[in-house]
Formats: sequence, C-alpha cells, structure tokens
Amino acid sequence: MKRTLTSLAAVLPLLLLGACATGDGAAAGSASPSVTDAHEDEHEGEHDATEAQASTPRLAVTYDGGVLVLDAMSLEPVGEIALEGFARLNPAGDERHLLVSATGGFQALDLGTWAEAHGDHAHFWTAEPRLTDVRYDAAEPGHVVVHEGRTALFDDGSGLVRVIDSAHVADGDAPVREHTTPSAHHGVAVELSDDTLVVSEGTEEERTGIRVLDGDGEEIAASDECPGVHGEAVAADEAVVIGCEDGAVVYAGGEITKVEAPDAYGRIGNQAGTEASPIVLGDYKTDQDAELERPTRVSLIDTRDGSLELVDLPSSYTFRSLARGEEGEALVLGTDGQLHVIDPESAEVTASVPVIDAWEEPLDWQEPRPAVLALDGSVYVTDPATDSIHAVDVETGEVWRSAELGVTPNELSGVTGADPHADPRPLTPPCRDRTLAK
Repeated sequence: MKRTLTSLAAVLPLLLLGACATGDGAAAGSASPSVTDAHEDEHEGEHDATEAQASTPRLAVTYDGGVLVLDAMSLEPVGEIALEGFARLNPAGDERHLLVSATGGFQALDLGTWAEAHGDHAHFWTAEPRLTDVRYDAAEPGHVVVHEGRTALFDDGSGLVRVIDSAHVADGDAPVREHTTPSAHHGVAVELSDDTLVVSEGTEEERTGIRVLDGDGEEIAASDECPGVHGEAVAADEAVVIGCEDGAVVYAGGEITKVEAPDAYGRIGNQAGTEASPIVLGDYKTDQDAELERPTRVSLIDTRDGSLELVDLPSSYTFRSLARGEEGEALVLGTDGQLHVIDPESAEVTASVPVIDAWEEPLDWQEPRPAVLALDGSVYVTDPATDSIHAVDVETGEVWRSAELGVTPNELSGVTGADPHADPRPLTPPCRDRTLAK
C-alpha cells in the first residue's frame, strides 16, 4: 500500500519512557505545562478546517518511526507524524487529542477532528492531524486516566499527580490540581466527580496500596492490602478498581473493599471498565516466577459485592487484549486470533469472532503485538504480522472493513471527534457504510 506522508515537521526527542517503564528517574518536571505559543498554535489549524455532517472518529496507530492517523470508517490514512523511539498513546479526554508519553513529559497530539457546540446543536470539523507544542513536564510520564471530564497524569519519576479539565487539556493553561505521593513509584491516580482523588501508594522498590483524598487533600480512606498495585478501571456508579498481586481493591461509596484472589499469587494488573456495567474485566496471572506467563483466564470483579469470578478462554491473551463493548460486553482478543465476547453478568463466553490468524505474544512488552480498541460502536484490531487493521461489529460478528497500513502497528488509540459532554449527540450521524472489504 502506498502511503502519503503528511508534512507535519514535528519530531519528539527519543521516546524511552512508557507507562510500564521503571527506573531511577531524573528530577521532577515543573508544576506547570511547558508551552510555546500553545494557545495560538492550537487554533491555527482550525482556519483550514473542513466542516463535516457528523462527528468523524479517527484512529492513531504507532509504529517504529511515527504515528499513522486513520479515518475510523474508511480506515484510510489522513495524516502521519514522525516520532523517534517507542511512543505511547493515551486518551486526553476531549475526544480530539491524545497525550503522547515522551521523554520529558506528556505532549498533546491533535488528531484533527472535533465538535463545536452552537446553541441547541453542534458543528463538526476535521483538519490535518498535528503534534502540538503543549507539554506537561514529567520526569517519567506514566499512566493517564480520564474520568468525568478530568484527566489525571501520573509522573512515575516524582510521584506528582496533575488533574486537568479534560475539555482544556490541550490549551496549555488549563486549571490543574496537584498532589505528590510520599515516594516516587510506578503509580496511578483517578479523580471522581465529587473531587475525590484515588491514588496509589508505594516506592521504587514496591507498591503497597491506595489512599483516597477529598477535594482539600485530606485522607478519607486508605488501604495497604494491595501488593504490586497496577492499573485501574472505573465501573458504574464511580466504583474504582485497582489491581493487586493477590486480587484487587475496590473504592466505592466512601469505603475500600479488598477483593481476594483464589490463588496466593493471583495478579490483576490490567483492567477494562465501563459506566455501562458494575463489573470490571481484568487479566489474571498465577505464576510469579514465569519469565512470561501466557494466561488463559480473565477475571470479572463485581464492584457491588467485591466478588471475583474467573472465566476460562480457549487461548491466551496479552495486556493489549482487553476492551469493553458499547453495551458493556467484556472483550478479549485471544492469541487464537478471535475476539471473545463475555457476558459480564453470567461470566459466559457468548461469541468468538475470528478476526486475524493465530499469533504468539513476544517476550519484550514493547514489541508489536495485536491490540484491540473499542471506539464509537465498533471494535478495531491491529495485526502486526500482516501490517493491517480490522473493524469488527461485535453485535453481528462481522469484520466489516480491513486495510493494509504499510507499517507494522504497535499501540492503538483513537477519538470520536464528538463533544464528550453531549448526551445524546447534537446531530444524528448518517447511516454508515460498513461494506465488508476484507
């Protein structure tokens, strides 16, 4: 496939530090985002924008050397940004930008699709994707968590947490709430709608639990019963699940509940939640000494009663295999090449959709592997073995479009291009042609 390179002339320094990286770290970055004419630059591209009839979802795929931006309906390239090194992509929370975890901080990547409210309706626009100058300094940029219009950034190198208004995350001058953990560690934080901040606790050597702070920074709950803290997910009614090496902890209704794993070592380190379900999907590993465990069971954590149920799958999976469907379905992309659909209430596999050929997880977590993303009613699956991407309709079990990328995909993310605060959408999108093109 012949690709057209969009001239963006924006190259980041070497991207070494991902959300799962650890290290000694340098001195913490400044408390304020580093911005060079950010506000002016942010709106410069909007003069060349094209109005669309409806929101235009776009996908971003990283590869060795850059990020390829695709139209989510046609899967055709709409832009390309050159980046050196290993790039990590995080939703920014405004359905227009992503945050790139880069050496020195989190940098805003504009995918060039957005909505503007206008009275009782909205206008939708598209423009050329570009890397902006807005950057939030961080010694080791780690997890980014979006919830209820708040975007929480965690700096693993300093323990600094910044919570930003998601609607203004790419403005560079957005209001920021800050908190610094007692010790730097590979951590995570999420702010809830009542200004409660759930944040991990630990050191560079070990992670031990969580603390819950109110809007004034005062502790209202804490737990040290979560060894190896990793990952988070928010379920219905703002219940927060944090993974541990012996299960998980749930914060809900002002209280922390320990969820015990059935095994002495039962690690849940990656989770997928949705407001459509009180049950969180998680991975599940039991071999503490394995160089690389290839698990064949996933966990379902019910935030209503703190119970945990395990589901057997016909194949293994990886940390990029978990997603949630539009109706709350639990989705797992297996190494058998199938997208397994699980009913979270019954804990049963209700469908298995063949998408790609069988594959094997590489030993190095940074090496390309298939990834899954649920976005705007569809599910997308990348296949590094064939340099391709596939769009899946979970309800019908059809792969409704496939495309060759011309690059080997690694990370996958995307935006809807809609107003994230609009409910329902101001304009009803036209019927979308999902002609099978595999």
